[in-house]
Amino acid sequence: MTNDDSPRGFAFAVAAFAIWGTLPFYFKALEHVPTVEVIAHRAIWAVPFALVALILLGRTDDLRIAIRTPRMLGMALVTAALISVNWGTYVWLIQSGQAMDAALGYYINPIFNVFLGATLLGEKLSARQWGAVALAVAAVVVLTLDAGALPLGALLIIFSWGGYAYFKRALPIGPNQGFALEALILLPFAIAYMGWAQLQGGSFSAQANAMDWALLVGCGIVTAAPLMLYANGAKELRLSTIAIAGYSIPTMIFLISVFIFREPFDGARVIAFPMIWGAMALYILEILRKRRAGLQ
Repeated sequence: MTNDDSPRGFAFAVAAFAIWGTLPFYFKALEHVPTVEVIAHRAIWAVPFALVALILLGRTDDLRIAIRTPRMLGMALVTAALISVNWGTYVWLIQSGQAMDAALGYYINPIFNVFLGATLLGEKLSARQWGAVALAVAAVVVLTLDAGALPLGALLIIFSWGGYAYFKRALPIGPNQGFALEALILLPFAIAYMGWAQLQGGSFSAQANAMDWALLVGCGIVTAAPLMLYANGAKELRLSTIAIAGYSIPTMIFLISVFIFREPFDGARVIAFPMIWGAMALYILEILRKRRAGLQ
């Protein structure tokens, strides 16, 4: 990780965050397509895009080694399963008019990662970090008490992406190669589902028009491109810069959900979201403190 932010790294990161932050528009345009089928297309069309990128980068040897290494393949199976849950949950939330819950999940996720570090890696948390964790938990409690049920979509986003990030640390392969490996692992499952849906007569793809097909094939690009842009940008940015700038993603999703999709922002949400923003402020303040101390 670099000690300085390079303009090129910042440009890569901004491009990645811009794509991720505006993805609600993309998947809203596919709201008439079954969620599972959208996920299958994400996996199928991500493969050629990821492989072409590896060929251009000259990193295909790393992928071959990973495929022949049982431990790496086993870990990639875990991360592939988690990322597929994350993809599916996100698309389902956007398609079902719950984009705000997706924003909630991604707001809380960095704080959840801090909590994972404390509980699983033995990292010591500062008072600000514990305060952020407490506020995030309290916000979830407020939403649960109001709705009479846990915010399942947001929690699935938190646990799937948090678990993905945690296990990804143990995958000794570059991020581009790792994504290509995960896409290859998901590919046979995606093809099997599409074949089964076709046999059952329930495949949307059989009746899709040209625009639908363009969007479905494009799922591979909008899935792989930001991940690869982010991976290359992260190498030239400080950890603190990435962590703070990353909050632009749920902020864009939140603004889209309220002002474009017209999802209700009332009741318990008016209480819970300011609590989350307070937790976010504590998280950022701690990052800035470490940055001033030269730790990030």
